[in-house]
Amino acid sequence: MRPGDATTRELAGLRAAVARAAREAPADPLPAAHLAGRYYELAVARGDPRYIGYADAALAPFARSRVPAVLAVRGQLRQYRHDFDGALEDFAGALEADPQFASAHAWRGAIYLVQANYAAARTECDALLALDRAVLYGGCIGLVHAYGGRMEAGYATLQRALEETRDPGNRLWLLTRLGEVAAWRGQPALAERHYRAALALGIEDGYLLAAWSDFLLDRQRPAEVVKWLAGWEASDGLLLRLALAGTALKQPAAKAHVQALADRFAAAKVRGDTTHRAEEARYLMHLAGDPATALAVAAANYRVQREPRDARVLLEAAIAAKDAGAAQPVRDWLRSSGFEDAYLRQLGLASAP
Repeated sequence: MRPGDATTRELAGLRAAVARAAREAPADPLPAAHLAGRYYELAVARGDPRYIGYADAALAPFARSRVPAVLAVRGQLRQYRHDFDGALEDFAGALEADPQFASAHAWRGAIYLVQANYAAARTECDALLALDRAVLYGGCIGLVHAYGGRMEAGYATLQRALEETRDPGNRLWLLTRLGEVAAWRGQPALAERHYRAALALGIEDGYLLAAWSDFLLDRQRPAEVVKWLAGWEASDGLLLRLALAGTALKQPAAKAHVQALADRFAAAKVRGDTTHRAEEARYLMHLAGDPATALAVAAANYRVQREPRDARVLLEAAIAAKDAGAAQPVRDWLRSSGFEDAYLRQLGLASAP
């Protein structure tokens, strides 16, 4: 924890509740689920996977529980590790126990989007609409449209969802995705407004910082990346962006960041951890000068994750390694989905035989 971090007190209270339940109501899993859920949120917000281990430990006594809250948190932990099949099963179990558990539909929709299964994602979006969860539905169907060749409709749907919520967490997520969609549509000024509005909320979020940093790197603004990511070295994904920016600026600290990335990816390989393959491929391609290995890692990542950013990494690696065949799955996706980002389409053409 950082000095003066209020989260320290919050976690102490949650751990005390778990200890109290262990003495007084050992069969009650909800205090452990609340603690594990908070650990998961911190893992996502700070990009620090150690919190996932803490969450696992909190849930361990309730491994057989079928309580929806326990299943939902376990599903989130599994999707974090890219065990998407296991996560889908957990969310399905939560819905079987409680058909009104809307967040389980939202998570299932998110997983199907990652897998580029847009028909299945739409089914989950429709379930959210039937449950009268307008904001969750808007976020879900907005991305289905954006990924599936209807970028303008997707942007408009996400914008309407943003207008319908005052919840800071929902606004953060929607503003971040609006920034991404605007950038894909070739509207960088609009994208920057959305990203800055999300940052102005003052909520820690590793995904937002990664998306914002990539936006800045694409526009040759590495000095701003270094400023925004100061103090975020614990996150592998953000350390990658910091190393890319520092290398572009020829900063002395960049060599240490690159070495730290090499050490972390080596340690992840020993653990069998494959959650950061896209970042590892970028490291290998742009910082280690190993396009062949970068391509192998990017291809393995794309077999599991098929979002636009994963497609871009594979296309760039295939071009760098001069292997047109390796990029075929992405060219197939671009054709079948109709995804409209001009830069990805240019990469698709450049990667073709």
